[in-house]
Amino acid sequence: MAIDISHVRNLPLFRHMEPAALTRLMMRATPRRIEKGDTVFEQGAEAVAFYLLLHGRLKVTQVTPDGQQVMVRVVHPGDLFGFARALARTDYPGTAKAAVESLVISWPMTDWDTVVENNPRLAINAMQTIGQRLDEAHTRLREMSTQEVERRVAHAVLRLVEKAGRIEEAGTRIDFPITRQDIAEMTGTTLHTVSRLLSAWETRGLVEGGRQKLTVTDADGLARIADPDD
Repeated sequence: MAIDISHVRNLPLFRHMEPAALTRLMMRATPRRIEKGDTVFEQGAEAVAFYLLLHGRLKVTQVTPDGQQVMVRVVHPGDLFGFARALARTDYPGTAKAAVESLVISWPMTDWDTVVENNPRLAINAMQTIGQRLDEAHTRLREMSTQEVERRVAHAVLRLVEKAGRIEEAGTRIDFPITRQDIAEMTGTTLHTVSRLLSAWETRGLVEGGRQKLTVTDADGLARIADPDD
């Protein structure tokens, strides 16, 4: 499978890279199509490559020491992921699984230092990504520590809509399969609680649900639940 450099060049990660440098970088890259439900890598596996998602969506989960699975984030097109070496790790801290059919490109992890040294824009992007994930983690910890569960779930749904929303006639649909269990894991609550909340929101006309589908029909109303004091 060949990589169309013209498509890659439009990604923010590579937009300021010299064409010759981008060509050299892509010569080392390996494309891989991931079927829905298949994994890119498993938690604890040796980190042999780092990745860029070209299209599709990936769910990243972690299993805690007590055996509980937690969905920690969603990988969106244009995101770097799996760069364990930048975190001073030799293994992957989570499992990345395709929520829909996806296309990734990878580079050997042994190339990381050279790639970063020769491509300052990529290095900056990696640092920004790490910072963004830390900020997201801090936000979720703060929400779980200080907010009632309904506000936490509302925040999580609104973040998903912002990152992966597709405008349709009924509202803004999250454009990949998302389950109530996923939302429960993201917000530190139970499936029962999320089901109860989404059912209540449907009755109020805030969302429309379905099998692994969620459409926000009243974003302003949901925002008022998330931040009632604003």
